[in-house]
Amino acid sequence: MNLPILKRDIENCREEMVQLALNTSMNDQRVIEASKKLDHLINLYFKFSTKCS
Repeated sequence: MNLPILKRDIENCREEMVQLALNTSMNDQRVIEASKKLDHLINLYFKFSTKCS
């Protein structure tokens, strides 16, 4: 697992979620899906970062 790439993906997903929320609402399905994706990426990051330590 390439942690720098995963970190970049997390940041991109976060930015996308924020923009969606600003242009729609926090309850919009696209915002919810982006939030779920972000949670998944963050969980992966912590899982693999603790294995590498």
